[in-house]
Amino acid sequence: MLHKATLVMSVGGSLIAPDGIDLNFLKKFRQAILEYTRRGNRAVIICGGGSAARAYQRAAKMVSPAVTNRDLDLIGIGATKLNAELISGIFGSAAHEGIMANPGKKISTAKRIIVGAGYLTGSSSDKDAVLSAIAFGARTVINLSNITYVYDKDPSKYRDAKPQPHMSWSAFRRLVGNRWVPGAHVPFDPIAARLASRHRLTLVVLNGANIPNLKRFLNSQPFVGTTIQ
Repeated sequence: MLHKATLVMSVGGSLIAPDGIDLNFLKKFRQAILEYTRRGNRAVIICGGGSAARAYQRAAKMVSPAVTNRDLDLIGIGATKLNAELISGIFGSAAHEGIMANPGKKISTAKRIIVGAGYLTGSSSDKDAVLSAIAFGARTVINLSNITYVYDKDPSKYRDAKPQPHMSWSAFRRLVGNRWVPGAHVPFDPIAARLASRHRLTLVVLNGANIPNLKRFLNSQPFVGTTIQ
């Protein structure tokens, strides 16, 4: 089946379940994606682990000093899979059944909604979103998180930090660095950023809680967020 467009979304776990499952977000997100795919488009949704992943990772470190970064990544991947099963479930028969075992391998399906999660250690689910974009031939990855813009420096530390509606990949990669730390708070995984820039993909960072703004983007209308190219 031919699709008008394929869009890959990295949906932060902080949106799905910040301190408990956010039913309001899920209802509005579900509506927005169904509207988008009913127009003949395809959405590949990769779910993050968010606060659940960090809570389990923190517990592991508190219990045992022998916990490795690989252990922490595997714990985080488990949280992403639970979130992905939830997201897949709310779309019912509109989604491909089950979550993708390997986000970097294209699934042949007539379903217009495909859901994935974390896959391998050494990076976050953001990288899996980039791998899916490459596999499915998508040119744009949307990163839905809890920030409205990417800033030129950490706004929690610098009062003069400025929002950036547009950034080059080189400037963005200088900002996020080159090393992945499990549970890190960064606008986008540094490993994912390196891969996306190498494949000349476009990354759009949006505040996922602002569903009307997401709909504007999906409708090719002016939106609030940061575009990295």
